[in-house]
Amino acid sequence: MTKPKVGIIMGSNSDLPVMQAAADVLKELGIPFEMDIVSAHRTPEKMFEYAKNAHTRGLNVIIAGAGGAAHLPGMVASLTPLPVIGVPVKSSNSIDGWDSLLSIVQMPNGVPVATVAVNAAQNAGILAAQIIYCSNVDGLNKIISFKEALKQKVNKASDDLKK
Repeated sequence: MTKPKVGIIMGSNSDLPVMQAAADVLKELGIPFEMDIVSAHRTPEKMFEYAKNAHTRGLNVIIAGAGGAAHLPGMVASLTPLPVIGVPVKSSNSIDGWDSLLSIVQMPNGVPVATVAVNAAQNAGILAAQIIYCSNVDGLNKIISFKEALKQKVNKASDDLKK
């Protein structure tokens, strides 16, 4: 079995419908990943362990999704040397996802978290793939093909609309 290169974590199971989009992209691009529920508030010891040891287990990037106060991405970023991509999740207790977005994007200097739009886990998956494949020609070609397919989808929708 191939070791995961990307860790996808989320604060609760209710985030899974959003975070699944990151997994789908990574699967399509052939990047092994793992998924887990790691709550910054309810399982802080697990979060510390996960973040501190992710690089020793072979991960290269962590995608962390969280709603509400959304501390997970920032706390993980404070504990790991790996790049962290934050996905603000519009949750049942959030203010249209704005609270989550602002919590994740406003990290202090020294603790960077790349942040995508609210519920944009697909973009997090693409960004993780770009990080993983940035020096791999075959991987970059997969990303180029993926983006070309996105372009063709838009062009087809445009053509269909004109008809």
